[in-house]
Amino acid sequence: MALAGRTAAWWARLPSSRRPAAPLCLPPWLPAACGRPYSSRGKEKLDMSTYPVETIRNFSIIAHVDHGKSTLADRLLEITGTIAKTDRNKQVLDKLQVERERGITVKAQSASLFYNHGGVNYLLNLIDTPGHVDFSYEVSRSLSACQGVILVVDANEGIQAQTVANFYLAFEAQLAIIPVINKIDLKNADPERVEKQIEKLFDIPIHECVRISAKHGTNVEKVLQKVIEKIPPPQCNTADPLKALVFDSTFDHYRGVIANIALFGGEIQKGHKIVSAHTKKRYEVNEVGILTPNEQPTHKLYAGQVGYLVAGMKEVTEAQIGDTLFLYKQPVEPLPGFKSAKPMVFAGMYPVDQTEYNNLKSALERLTLNDSSVTVHRDSSLALGAGWRLGFLGLLHMEVFNQRLEQEYNMSVILTAPTVPYKAVLSSAKLIKEYGKAEITIINPAQFPDKLSVSEYLEPTVLGTIVTPPEYIGKIIVLCQDRRAVQKDMLYIDEHRVMLKYLFPLNEIVVDFYDALKSLSSGYASFDYEDAGYQAADLIKMDILLNGNPVEELATIIHTDKAYATGKFLCERLKDAIPRQLFEIAIQASIGKKIIARETLKAYRKNVVAKCYGGDITRRMKLLKRQAEGKKLMRKIGNVEVPRDAFIRVLKRQTDK
Repeated sequence: MALAGRTAAWWARLPSSRRPAAPLCLPPWLPAACGRPYSSRGKEKLDMSTYPVETIRNFSIIAHVDHGKSTLADRLLEITGTIAKTDRNKQVLDKLQVERERGITVKAQSASLFYNHGGVNYLLNLIDTPGHVDFSYEVSRSLSACQGVILVVDANEGIQAQTVANFYLAFEAQLAIIPVINKIDLKNADPERVEKQIEKLFDIPIHECVRISAKHGTNVEKVLQKVIEKIPPPQCNTADPLKALVFDSTFDHYRGVIANIALFGGEIQKGHKIVSAHTKKRYEVNEVGILTPNEQPTHKLYAGQVGYLVAGMKEVTEAQIGDTLFLYKQPVEPLPGFKSAKPMVFAGMYPVDQTEYNNLKSALERLTLNDSSVTVHRDSSLALGAGWRLGFLGLLHMEVFNQRLEQEYNMSVILTAPTVPYKAVLSSAKLIKEYGKAEITIINPAQFPDKLSVSEYLEPTVLGTIVTPPEYIGKIIVLCQDRRAVQKDMLYIDEHRVMLKYLFPLNEIVVDFYDALKSLSSGYASFDYEDAGYQAADLIKMDILLNGNPVEELATIIHTDKAYATGKFLCERLKDAIPRQLFEIAIQASIGKKIIARETLKAYRKNVVAKCYGGDITRRMKLLKRQAEGKKLMRKIGNVEVPRDAFIRVLKRQTDK
């Protein structure tokens, strides 16, 4: 141990700049702090008791995509001195690589700001939220920790589809709403028109709108003053027992789960024993603090404040989003939590190499902790091996999730074509007894019940809102009719904007509707949708046959009207993907016994008449007949082996469709 003591002393004397990178496994005699990359180690702890409940304001920034939420958040951070004012402050709260590459916000991020107004120090907890419809679950979760919102509208674009959706989310949550018109510095900006739109649609008086330019910082200070004046402080008391809501969480390899919490009562500090209402497990708090936007440890967190907590949760399943934390032996009524996200799109996910299965499983668990709206069910395929069927809120959500797996966990995966969940109302007493209910949900085409045992099939529908300039209405109506949509409403917001409401079958918009809408309207139309339940539909299961044998992985559920076009498309793609054999292969799309499309993959053929040079024609015919008989026999006994890469090419989502 003498050696251990000398080594520890040497390590303590060594300047931090000259210390080597920490090994993964440290000997027991080294000091505990050595090598652990605690982002908060060495920081001065803040005293949060100087901010009573009445000086706290919790608010979110909500808006349509690209209306300047993150830019406004950057300016607010600069004005309050939370970050230094430099030209490099762009998307400060967008920490993920995928967010910076795509220029969109994917994860709601929080930051605590300190601001002096009228001689009083205020604590402002800001949450920057995503704008795309696929991430509306992040918005609704963020609003649960707030008492008010800043609704940002682009002075050039005006009110868009997601502006309307986000306004109603905040309105239903009974939050104070501050309308802010951004980008007034643009040449084509028309803030008067936008103010009239806000008054007409949202019934907010024109004089309450704040005109700003987040890029140049014009009038942004007025937004902070409005936040303090209009948004009420949280209704809670420090004297109450501890009640904390977990509204987000991330995983750290060294500290385990870091939970983002909003305190609705009491106080919390290092050393407290806490219990999770969901798992009933007990933990000891190791660290509490606020996000500024980096982790800043504090002595305590008090009622009404928003911060983070580290309590040695080692398993990703332990920090359920929406969970309530309370002190040991001081149980409280759990908070209502969050309505679980309803997946709109399902896709199969498989490792490229089956030896990577366990690594991918671990990566999925950690990523779904951070993105709780993804549902995961185990699945297996004869062609692709063991994997999962994942449920997403939309197509962009699916793409971003896949990109995060690659960038954050270095995992390459096969993602199959997206599908939607259908339902069937059973009429067969035997099947009702087998399933234990009369209505079943069908996620995988293999589970599709026969038409004879079903009274009706149901498909999911969504109520879509399209906001567009009036000159594109004709083209958009034709597009919606092609997608089996039913018009519900049409409203002229003003002379430059029309709002259309349509009831869509979800299957029709899930892949390429948004791209088609953008190209038809030269990028001016915006689209948003919300769940509208299920409706009866004429659905069928389409099988793909190779030489008469069905291929289970390629079966799809489809509407009768679209069956022929989809069957022909799949047959053509398979013809290009499957390698030629020594015998002819018939690729067919079938509905029950009826063949609706066919492609033929010709056999490799040896030229058996090459040695014939003249002579009688019967000799030539005899050789060709013998070859045909051999091919026929080979076709009977030969199996079509579809290689794995051919399956991947056919099953992967089509970007060129």
